[in-house]
Amino acid sequence: MIELLISLAHGLLATLKDVIPIAVIIFGFQLLVIREPIAHLKKVLFGFLYVLVGLVFFLQGLEQALFPLGKLMAAQLTDPSFIYAGLTAIPDVVRWQDYMWVYIFAAAIGFSTTIAEPSLLAVAIKAEEVSGGTISVWGLRIAVAIGVSVGIALGTFRIITGTPLHYFIMVGYVIVIIQTFYAPKLIIALAYDSGGVTTSTVTVPLVAALGLGLASTVPGRSPLLDGFGLIAFASLFPIMSVMAYAQLTEWQANKNRISSGD
Repeated sequence: MIELLISLAHGLLATLKDVIPIAVIIFGFQLLVIREPIAHLKKVLFGFLYVLVGLVFFLQGLEQALFPLGKLMAAQLTDPSFIYAGLTAIPDVVRWQDYMWVYIFAAAIGFSTTIAEPSLLAVAIKAEEVSGGTISVWGLRIAVAIGVSVGIALGTFRIITGTPLHYFIMVGYVIVIIQTFYAPKLIIALAYDSGGVTTSTVTVPLVAALGLGLASTVPGRSPLLDGFGLIAFASLFPIMSVMAYAQLTEWQANKNRISSGD
C-alpha cells in the first residue's frame, strides 16, 4: 500500500510538470493577450483537476497492467512450447506461418483498443456534428478500427519476418496519395486526422508493449531495431480505411441513385 502511494505521488508530480505549462499558456493568452475573464472559471479549474487525477491513475495503470500485459501476451504467443506443440524439434528458421495466433491477437487488440480510444470518440462526435450526420460516429470509429487492426497485424508480420519497415511505409503512403485523388473531398482531411488520433492513450501503450515483447521473443529480432514501428502502422492504415469507407459509401450512394432513376 505504501509503495502504491509513493508511486502515485511520483506520478502526480510528473503529471503536474506536464500539465502546468499547458495551463500557463491557456490562462496567459486568455488574460494577457485576449484580455477577457475566463468564463466558467470554477468549471475550468475542476476540469483541470479531473484531468490531473485521471492522468495520474491512467499512468499508474499503464505501468502496473497494460505494459506488462502486452509483453506477457507476446511472450506467451511466441513461446516455442505454444507454437510448436507436438513437435520433437524446434525449426532453426523462423516461419511466418507458425505465428498465426500472433496476427489474430494483434488484429483483435488493435480493433478493440481503437474502439475504446477516447480521442477517436471525440473526433467522431465532432465530425458527425459538423457534417450534419453524413459521417456517423460508429461508421468512422469502425472504419478507423479496421485500419488499425489490419495495420498492427501487418506490423507484427514485419517483425516476425524481419522485413525492413520503410518498405511497408513507402508503399502505404503511395496508396494513400493515390486514394487522396479519388476520395470525396469531404473526408480527406478527416481521414488524415484519423491516423493521428489512433496513437493516443489506450492504443499506444498496448501496441508498443506488444511490439517490444514480440521483438524480444522472436529469434533473431532486436527490440531496438524491430520492436518499434507498430505505431507507424497504426497511424498509416486508418487513413486508407477511412478514405476507402468514404469511397465505398459514395459508390453505393451513386449506385442507389442510378437504380432509383431507372
